[in-house]
Amino acid sequence: MAGAIALPLASDHAGLPLKLALKAALEAEGHTVADLGTHGPDSVDYPDFAAKVAEAVAAGAAPFGILVCGTGIGMAIAANRHPGIRAAVLHDSTEARLTRGHNDANIACLGARTIGVETALDAVRAFLSTPFEGGRHQRRVDKLSPPGAKPGA
Repeated sequence: MAGAIALPLASDHAGLPLKLALKAALEAEGHTVADLGTHGPDSVDYPDFAAKVAEAVAAGAAPFGILVCGTGIGMAIAANRHPGIRAAVLHDSTEARLTRGHNDANIACLGARTIGVETALDAVRAFLSTPFEGGRHQRRVDKLSPPGAKPGA
C-alpha cells in the first residue's frame, strides 16, 4: 500500500488520539503521511483542519485524505464545501468499499467517539485500496460536481 505521495491526515482535538493511532499504523505499513494537525489537545476548530486536507486533495497533491473528529460528521460537512471533494463518514470497511467503489469518495472521515482503532484502520485500508468502479456510477458522481465542472472532477 506504500506510495510516493504523502497521504494528508488531520484531526481536531477530539480526533487526535485516533489520528495518531492511524498515522502510526499507516506509516508502519509503508505509507508516507502528511500530518496537517492538530498536534495537541487544546480545543481547535475542525473546519480549519478539514480545509487543509480538502485543499491538498482538490489540488491533486494526493488522491485521498483522512479526517478525524468526534463523530466524523463535522469534518465531512466542512470538507464537502470544497469543489471536487467527496468526503464520507465511515463506520466500517463495508462503507469504505462502497463509498470508494460507487461514490468515488476521496476523503475518509472517522469519528473518534464512534469507532474503535482497529475498525477505523480496517475502514481506512479498505478505503485506500478500493478502486472506483466507474460505469453507471460515473454519471452519478458527475452530477455531484458544480455546474460547469469537467466530468470526473
